[in-house]
Amino acid sequence: MDKKYLDMNVYEALQKRFDFVFQEFTHILVSFSGGKDCGLLLDLLMEYRKTHGISKKIGVFHQDFEAQYSYTTRYVEETFERYLDQIEPYWVCLPMAVRTAVSQYEMFWYPWDDQKEELWVRPMPQKPYVIHLGNNPFWLYRYKMHQEDLAKQFNRWYHLSHGGGKTICLLGIRASESANRYQGIMKNRKGYKETCWITKGFKDVWVGMPMYDWNLNDVWKAIAQYHFSYNKIYDMYYKAGLKPHQMRVASPFNEYAAESLNLYRVIEPKTWAKLVGRVQGANFTALYTKNKATGYRTLRLPPGHTWRSYTYFLLETLPPKLRRQYMEKFKTSIRFWHKVGGGLSEKTIRELEEKGYRIRRNGISNYTKYPKSRIIFEGKIPDDTDDVSSTRDIPSWKRMCYCILTNDHMCRSMGFGLSRQQQRRVDSLRKKYQNIIKNCTPPETIDDDTKR
Repeated sequence: MDKKYLDMNVYEALQKRFDFVFQEFTHILVSFSGGKDCGLLLDLLMEYRKTHGISKKIGVFHQDFEAQYSYTTRYVEETFERYLDQIEPYWVCLPMAVRTAVSQYEMFWYPWDDQKEELWVRPMPQKPYVIHLGNNPFWLYRYKMHQEDLAKQFNRWYHLSHGGGKTICLLGIRASESANRYQGIMKNRKGYKETCWITKGFKDVWVGMPMYDWNLNDVWKAIAQYHFSYNKIYDMYYKAGLKPHQMRVASPFNEYAAESLNLYRVIEPKTWAKLVGRVQGANFTALYTKNKATGYRTLRLPPGHTWRSYTYFLLETLPPKLRRQYMEKFKTSIRFWHKVGGGLSEKTIRELEEKGYRIRRNGISNYTKYPKSRIIFEGKIPDDTDDVSSTRDIPSWKRMCYCILTNDHMCRSMGFGLSRQQQRRVDSLRKKYQNIIKNCTPPETIDDDTKR
């Protein structure tokens, strides 16, 4: 937390940040998904605006992913209508590329695909502020652009269309939701005027996370204390037995929501029937996520295979584009563990040494929250590490195989977490130093036979 806010509770700190936002920025846009965090952020911001007698309207951006609970659609519509005379509403229903973790053959699915209107999970919302292909003032939009690019370019378009000054887009993001998010915020050295919670997007366009230091209890306490409206899907989640940290409002096909995909079958059967026909693999994922079909420890090899040979076999069954993506990830991982090394706990290191794995220390890792020794594998990448009590973060061919079997296209379970912008930079550097890389071939690489 910012040092100047240490003697305040999170609500008081948020009010000070609102002071700062309204003093520093000409235009304010709130990204509103229909979840509890962004909903609370919008309500508190509108309360602040009313209390301080601010007449300037607030932009509200909702990126609609088509496949969602009717509770979410209802809550979004009610929120827009409640604040309609105080906001500039933007409900975006444009075709976009969204990553899917439920299909082995498709990396993306396309909400509001105009070529598959008959398969849409629900009809297009009928409001004058809904942006679609037939009503699109968003001139920076590119047909079926990536969802992340759409959101970022919308911030830029909002700024350009309002002309002059500085623009900030506020997100209801909390650092406590993940270690990566915490690290990204707390280590932000390019924040606006020394703030860690405001980052630069484009020239004169910034992104702010004023609720970054709130926790889950803070959010629900504020909603109850101030009698704010919220998405009633959370009530249904509670009745279904989900724990608070498991309750997410997101595209049902991404890696974060896939575990709760089967809830659609129970909560909204009609929506579930549409989901099954919308994206390949939805039914399989709903049935077998966290089941023995996809659980890491319970994965079993087909007779006659090693995990390495089985990985090669699975790669051969994939479409060429997806196969190449997995291969690049696997090659990068192998190079990393042979040349740089990952941070492991002392307990894991001792166990690997006792089990006879050929490893050596290579300094301290910069990729872990707390200092850990960086470990390089001098021999071949293990086929599996099932003889080690904790397989987390340890490389193996089984882990690569697991990525394919669970449709983890980004290989997040192997530690990959680069943004698309960072990946472009890595790719650029890789090309620039291609000759150097060729002279530093690791002891083991995936051969080119899989390119057949």
